[in-house]
Amino acid sequence: MAPSSPSQIDESSLTKGQRRKLNALRKSVGDEVGERAFAEWLAARPAAKADTDAELIVDTLWPLVQQGTLAIPRGGYLLRRGRGRIIVEPAKK
Repeated sequence: MAPSSPSQIDESSLTKGQRRKLNALRKSVGDEVGERAFAEWLAARPAAKADTDAELIVDTLWPLVQQGTLAIPRGGYLLRRGRGRIIVEPAKK
């Protein structure tokens, strides 16, 4: 049996679930084939969509934070919609 080549997959950047899937594939079909199958599976997954609403909120509030007119405490705030208005509450810990 030939020694396996070093892995081309950066396991430190994977989520816990992705590492589990990779290890399960390695166990079931072998290291080389499992890594190849995992790489194909990972490439076929759709890219995560950016949250445009969150980006808009950040783009709107960040200049106020930099000017010093808005301070967001460590716990943050919870934003939600109410009847024709926006409700802002301190986040529960």
